Amino acid sequence: MSQTPSTSPARPRIDWLPKLVVAPSFVLGFLFIYGLILWNAYFSVSASRLLPNYEFAGIEPYINLFESDRFQVASWNLAIFATLFIGGALALGLLLAVLLDQKIRQEGVLRTIYLYPMALSFIVTGTAWKWILNPGLGIEATVRGWGFESFTFDWLVDPDKAIYCVAIAGIWQSAGFVMALFLAGLRGIDDSIIKAAQVDGASLPRIYWRILIPSLRPVFFSTIMVLSHIAIKSFDLVMALTAGGPGFATDLPATYMYSMAFTRGQINLGAASATVMLAVVAAIVVPYLYSELRSTKR
Repeated sequence: MSQTPSTSPARPRIDWLPKLVVAPSFVLGFLFIYGLILWNAYFSVSASRLLPNYEFAGIEPYINLFESDRFQVASWNLAIFATLFIGGALALGLLLAVLLDQKIRQEGVLRTIYLYPMALSFIVTGTAWKWILNPGLGIEATVRGWGFESFTFDWLVDPDKAIYCVAIAGIWQSAGFVMALFLAGLRGIDDSIIKAAQVDGASLPRIYWRILIPSLRPVFFSTIMVLSHIAIKSFDLVMALTAGGPGFATDLPATYMYSMAFTRGQINLGAASATVMLAVVAAIVVPYLYSELRSTKR
């Protein structure tokens, strides 16, 4: 007489264990990120000066902020830097991606060389370009040493041109990253599209200009979002390269915030500047996240 094997009851799933493990990190992250954002927002409407003062001051710090000549200069510098930085990194990165997309020899070596600056911190980039652009050490001194005594390249110490030096260093840092994004997008396009265009007699430049590059619109959008975020919060690159000078010629909202909060004894102005920067970043990132969430639901 055969015996039916007894079946042991299934062990219950412990769904709460992963949540319990992740909970401390989530709570601490929420507290130290969003809690400090709210704390900074309150400081921006307080009467804080050299030391924290929790007396409510209303929108007076924001009025003083937007009336500050230095903040207006910093905002205008941000507009110049962001335009040159985003436009230059996009153009150079796209050009490098198109060149590497020709499947040239030593592509891996060139790709690594172009990507290498992205592995450096902005502090290292700023320090290196400070040496390169220094009239007494870098390009100007080198060219004059070759016998061209009348050559000048003193943008770093020229208040009207110093912001362009910051843009040059930023483009050099980020162009490789942009190249990698565009190269991935180009490699993801079906080769049959290119072959069909070649059968129709289209030249290679026309294929890129009319077919391939327009199909990279999602990559363009994502890249602009990332570069805009980097431009708005740029701090270490400016501090290492120019420290905001000459004078305040290369001041940005991030360096203005640091100066007001930690060296000028104007905590409420520094907090107000940080809040404005956060609002600008949110105005850029939130629509992007909303569009991404809508596309995933479809």
